[in-house]
Amino acid sequence: MERDLHERDRVGVQDLVLLEDFQSETAFIDNLRKRFKENLIYTYIGQVLISINPYKNLSIYDTAVVEYYEGRNFFEAPPHVFALTDTAYRSLKKENRDQCILISGESGSGKTEASKKILQFIAAATKHKKKVEAVNDKLIGSNPVLEAFGNAKTNRNDNSSRFGKYMDIEFDFQGDPVGGNILNYLLEKSRVTHQSSGERNFHIFYQLLAGADDEKLRKLYLKRNLDTYYYLSNGTKGKTDTIDDVKQYHLVLDAMKTVELKEQEQDDLFGIVASVLHMGNVGFTEEDGKAKILKPASVDAIATLLGCDTEKLAEAFTQRTIDAHGDVVTSPLNRELAIYARDALAKAVYDRLFTWLVNRLNRSLQSTTIKGHHGVIGILDIYGFEIFKKNSFEQFCINFCNEKLQQLFIQLTLKSEQEEYLREGITWEHIDYFNNQVICDLIEEKHKGIISFLDEECLRPGDPTDLSFLEKLNFHLDDHKHYISHKKADIHTQKTMGRDEFMLVHYAGDVTYNVIGFLEKNNDLLFRDLREIMSNTKNSITHAIFNVKDLTSKKRPETAVTQFKNSLNNLVDILMGKEPSYIRCIKPNDFKKSGQFDDKIVLHQIKYLGLMENLRVRRAGFAYRRPYDQFLERYKSLCPKTWPSYPGPSTEGVQVLVNHLKFQENEYQMGKTKIFIRFPKTLFNTEDAFQNKKNDIAAIIQSKWKGRQQRKRYLHYRNCIIIIQKYIRRYQAKKIADKRKKAVVIIRSFIEGFITRNGPPTNVNAAFIELGKNQWLLRLSKRLPPNLLSSYWPDCPYSCREASQQLHDIYRKWLARKYRLELSEINKKQFQLKILAETLFKDKKKSYQASFKDKFLNERFENEYSELREYFVSNILPAGENIKYGTPVTKFDRHGYKQRERVLILTEKAVYIIDTKSLKLKHRFSYEIIIELAVTGESDNLLIVRIPTDLKKDKGDLILEVPYLIEAVTKAIDITNNPKILNIVHKDSLSHKLVNGKEGTIDFINGNTRAISKNRENGHLLVVNKI
Repeated sequence: MERDLHERDRVGVQDLVLLEDFQSETAFIDNLRKRFKENLIYTYIGQVLISINPYKNLSIYDTAVVEYYEGRNFFEAPPHVFALTDTAYRSLKKENRDQCILISGESGSGKTEASKKILQFIAAATKHKKKVEAVNDKLIGSNPVLEAFGNAKTNRNDNSSRFGKYMDIEFDFQGDPVGGNILNYLLEKSRVTHQSSGERNFHIFYQLLAGADDEKLRKLYLKRNLDTYYYLSNGTKGKTDTIDDVKQYHLVLDAMKTVELKEQEQDDLFGIVASVLHMGNVGFTEEDGKAKILKPASVDAIATLLGCDTEKLAEAFTQRTIDAHGDVVTSPLNRELAIYARDALAKAVYDRLFTWLVNRLNRSLQSTTIKGHHGVIGILDIYGFEIFKKNSFEQFCINFCNEKLQQLFIQLTLKSEQEEYLREGITWEHIDYFNNQVICDLIEEKHKGIISFLDEECLRPGDPTDLSFLEKLNFHLDDHKHYISHKKADIHTQKTMGRDEFMLVHYAGDVTYNVIGFLEKNNDLLFRDLREIMSNTKNSITHAIFNVKDLTSKKRPETAVTQFKNSLNNLVDILMGKEPSYIRCIKPNDFKKSGQFDDKIVLHQIKYLGLMENLRVRRAGFAYRRPYDQFLERYKSLCPKTWPSYPGPSTEGVQVLVNHLKFQENEYQMGKTKIFIRFPKTLFNTEDAFQNKKNDIAAIIQSKWKGRQQRKRYLHYRNCIIIIQKYIRRYQAKKIADKRKKAVVIIRSFIEGFITRNGPPTNVNAAFIELGKNQWLLRLSKRLPPNLLSSYWPDCPYSCREASQQLHDIYRKWLARKYRLELSEINKKQFQLKILAETLFKDKKKSYQASFKDKFLNERFENEYSELREYFVSNILPAGENIKYGTPVTKFDRHGYKQRERVLILTEKAVYIIDTKSLKLKHRFSYEIIIELAVTGESDNLLIVRIPTDLKKDKGDLILEVPYLIEAVTKAIDITNNPKILNIVHKDSLSHKLVNGKEGTIDFINGNTRAISKNRENGHLLVVNKI
């Protein structure tokens, strides 16, 4: 705080306690105005924070500002709501003392915004756990809901709180929020049915009509036109440019989800809100002194929304049931009483709905941690002192509340001052101040106070009226100096004061009250019929807030003012048990304009907030106090003995300092831990001396700094030169060492690589392996095998084995492909036949290997067979057939095995057997009738052609000895493309078909000489294979 004292002429002092002329209202206002013009909206009176509404957004509440004030000493930083909140929070956390922050001021001064900033700071300062964030979200989320149902636009404030609110925030032992609780006071329920000119009803009505979708409005039987509803059209137009009802409606819905209002609860809640609007549209006419309902549709809508019987509800609006000691009498209502009953129901329903909503929020905010004591910070957002042109019952209650809080404030302030003086060992001085206890007693004293007289008049038999109540006040209180009747007032006051009014001399000023409506509002009467209807509704909320037990209770209900007095006394008891902090909110003008400061309006609020009285109490002692260490740390430069540091205790240092500054004995006192300075001028002189001393200190610091910098620069350069030399030497030595090391590595790698060049690849032998690969590839390119028959392939290094194998395979495949491409069609066919022969006979017939080297021919005819060939082609071969193969063969008769020289000819379609002598055709059969071509696995050339036995001409199997057996059979199978007809038999004997289905046998034996003959002993054909 002290750091800004030298600018006090421009921006004023941060703490009004430091005002030299603290008795002057002009100096007080002038200081506030200076700060307001510089957007410094916060000012202290000791530890009381004054907040002036700027009517514009200031960038003094962002995250950086929150972090700046977290954990900072109260007087170290400029005045701010965050500073006050942080002090209260740290006192709670470190000292385990419950706190409360009391916010007061008139409507439009920024009380609600101040409470929001307190919640914002607490949420930001504790936002590090998911569970804590959920609690913070609920605490902050309760505001939009309460504002929607409890705030309204007035001529002074677009978002005026029309109820008092006290919120307890509960903290665990770690200082984290774990829950909360809300108490509400004196909701202005009369606003439901009537608003002054230019004002609106509660926000929720307009938000619902503007923000709800068409389907929801249809279910609630509502229309968007505000003029449709009587309760919304008797004040002003509902729409205003400064309020976005659609946006606010959706914010309220989101907040309801945050505080865990169930969907059914929301439906019932909005059903009640809609029903209140419909109640205003229930009009009445009068016939023979009896009220009649004009708009039954509105009654139907109410009954449907609340879940009650339509006829019973209509009857309750137009008649009254009276139970007089067991005698039940039904009395019809006239139009005036019916309207009263309707409005009373609307106010009662809305008032109880608001109380239910507060209780429901409390259930959501309830701590879920272990039961027991939690640390608490309470926030009281209460109505400020109200003085209107016409002041009624509500203003009387509000101003009574402010009197009680002012009394509490004075008591706690004086108590705090006295405790600090005692703690520090400072002599306590008696302080004269106005004690408003006399006004509180005037209002609430039992049997003698205004409240007692009001209740007495409300409850007495007969026909009491507001004027009879006024007469009673005038009779009993006429001698009280703070009560002024019309008769007692001076002539000037009588001109402005009606005969139905009385005046109270409050601590904040004189207020004239009009008694009209006092009895009605205090009785708060709701006819039994309507209460009974509401208690039987199906709507869960109305059923809960209208308890059936209340109908049967014989106990007279408390009046409204008594209820308020009791709740106010409970609130005072709560606050007395906590360490208080205060925020006094002031509005700078009546037009909600930024930058405009109206001295008259501000002075009026200063008076009724008791700020001058507060300042006078604070200044009755000492204007300034600081712990010794802080005071010495700031001003030690003013004394040579304490500069730059004092070696002893800070208490002695401060004493040495004030002696050097020549403080007079009446200007200060030394406490146990703090120095107390009585006059602001003493502090200002000290601060001015400090500001002037700054130049000398700056010169000393500069000279020392420059010398130190030069010395530092010299040492730096010297060290740099040494370091550079060191690194150059090191670099050169390292360069030589690296060169030697590199040479060693190269030589070692060369030797190791050479030794392991034929081993697996490594980093060491990689170069040798690459060299070996290159050389091998060069050698290989010059020494490739010339053809496929060559099995030669050059040796390769170890590392090229896989590549060598792959190249060998690729090269052979390439040679093979090259050879194939160069083959003629004849040679290609020759290869195909050779491959077929290999498939048929390899490893199956012993003579196959001998036939491999012979080239397969299409004909085996010598010159001696030329005539036979020509004859066959000319006379036997059918047209369209060509000789595919021909060879001489020996045929064995099927009876007796006599050998016959024959020629075997194969065409595309048939097999021909020609007699070599007669040139006659002996056999012809197509390939289709051949059953099997049977050969043995031995080296013989015997071929058995099995044919069907039912052929007329060719009867029995053909037995042929074919010189080129492998070639002939391969040709036959190539022509038929049916390798399945070949049967290679590995047996010692083989049977064959003879004439007439008989069978013959062929035996196979091994011998020195190959021969085929008939065995005369058994008649078998004997085939001898050469071993």
